[in-house]
Amino acid sequence: MKAIAIGLLTLLCCLFPLRASAAENDAPSTVYMTKDISPAGLMKIYQALERPASGKVAVKLTVGEPGGHHYLAPALIKELVTSVNGTFIDGNTAYGGRRGTVESHLKAAEDHGFLAVAPMDILDAGGEINLPITGGAKLKEVPVGANFRNYDFVMVLSHFKGHAMGGFGGALKNISIGIASPAGKCLVHTAGNSSTNPFDGPEKQEDFLEAMAEAAAAMINDKGADKWLYISVMNNLSVDCDCSSNPAKPEIHDIGILASLDPVALDKACVDLIYQADDQESASLRQRMESKNGIHTVVHAEKIGLGSQKYNLVSLD
Repeated sequence: MKAIAIGLLTLLCCLFPLRASAAENDAPSTVYMTKDISPAGLMKIYQALERPASGKVAVKLTVGEPGGHHYLAPALIKELVTSVNGTFIDGNTAYGGRRGTVESHLKAAEDHGFLAVAPMDILDAGGEINLPITGGAKLKEVPVGANFRNYDFVMVLSHFKGHAMGGFGGALKNISIGIASPAGKCLVHTAGNSSTNPFDGPEKQEDFLEAMAEAAAAMINDKGADKWLYISVMNNLSVDCDCSSNPAKPEIHDIGILASLDPVALDKACVDLIYQADDQESASLRQRMESKNGIHTVVHAEKIGLGSQKYNLVSLD
């Protein structure tokens, strides 16, 4: 009986890897926050995590679709990125646009000022690899750019905002759809229906949201949870994503910078802060999140072991 019990426990651990951010008693994860949206504030919150980025460091960031202007400002992130000798990473889009090829994507990065901060690696320029998803409800694997394997550590630097399909874009979206290759993006958007057409969507919105969480799990588990950290900047809070070339004007005031070693807790804390903001200011963004049931991504990510919705918010101000 003891051998059977040990075998079952081992199987469960393989299916749903234990998150590194939670203790055995399921203690809340720590989310740090500062209202100081500045290079100094960004450095302060990074240092509070006490997980120094080491080895060859990838900085997952979206450079923004040309025409848009709410993406993270290069001047804001320069000190942090250069301090870890980071390389920006991203995957080409699946819907075309002006970031759909390596050349156009790098041109957007240059035009928006990012290449003056650090080099950028479009991960699928070197082909694709498939990352397995053990125990996934919607996906069995997710294709990512082969260059993903060239990095030892990933700093996920996200601009929290609304999103036309996911309700909101935070750390989990920045990892899953961001790092996935075009084929991987199609599989996430369609919950496994198609690797070539991102609009061949699933019958239920929740299927897409669950696929997004499962893709993030594949990427995090590939390197190990202790090789990641997550920082989200809550400014320019439009209802539209930085993938839009004509995003709506933000109606809500800038909130601050949040960071955690737990992407689930971080996304949940950002969502909670939107609901704690002035009702009139935040109405459009709340409606966008609710209309797409965006919180379900966080719920499923917790279910598959990526982190906890329980958190302690620690102010650094």
